[in-house]
Amino acid sequence: MILVTAGVSEKGEEFSDLSVSLSDRYQAAIQASGALPLILPSTVDPATIAECVRRSDGVMLTGGEDVEPRLYVGRMPGFLREKVKTTPDGGRRDYRELHVIHEVFRQRKPLLAICRGHQLLNVALGGTLYADLSTQRPGPINHGRLDCPSETVHEVRLTPHSLIARIIGGQTLGVNSTHHQAVNRVAEPLTATAVSGDGVVEGLELKPRMAQWLPFLLSVQFHPERLADRFGKHREIFRAFTQACGSPN
Repeated sequence: MILVTAGVSEKGEEFSDLSVSLSDRYQAAIQASGALPLILPSTVDPATIAECVRRSDGVMLTGGEDVEPRLYVGRMPGFLREKVKTTPDGGRRDYRELHVIHEVFRQRKPLLAICRGHQLLNVALGGTLYADLSTQRPGPINHGRLDCPSETVHEVRLTPHSLIARIIGGQTLGVNSTHHQAVNRVAEPLTATAVSGDGVVEGLELKPRMAQWLPFLLSVQFHPERLADRFGKHREIFRAFTQACGSPN
């Protein structure tokens, strides 16, 4: 059973309440790899979050809204702050998922983090983000290809012998790219193991000397769940994760 985090929508189709929002692609990728996805409730109660993590065999952090800048910078210029779209719930999702990450490490559960999850993991462990990549670190690759979210648009280089390189059986991987934020300073316990041609961090893992902290940890900036149905290398990411979730710690 994989605990899956979800985004927040301002209103549902029927009522005006805040709603849980999650692409079907995440659930389909988990199920296709032989596991059962369970959505994390929209709570900020630490005890409930701890129990949800305890009952799961692994945790997947998903994409969505921007991480609240106050979690990784002191002050941000107004023109840059305007480019950030945080959660409509006043930061409850950030708070909830920071607790999830805390419990993942405390309980030593396998973790797969995607897009926003990749960014939040870096922040949770002491790293920082580019609040708007095109403004703060312009480069030759357009990372905001929302016009083709389910297609590969550029390649990333993988560190030899890294977890992700072993999973896909190679040192390059074609990825989609639908983000405007990215990892800036990598958190001390992590190391970049996937990097785009213009230097953007596309994958993070624990440093070798810290690998014993968790049975599995991989975070990626791209969206493998949108490619797993057609690209075997992306399917292998979910297969390796769910296999780790099914193994005794």
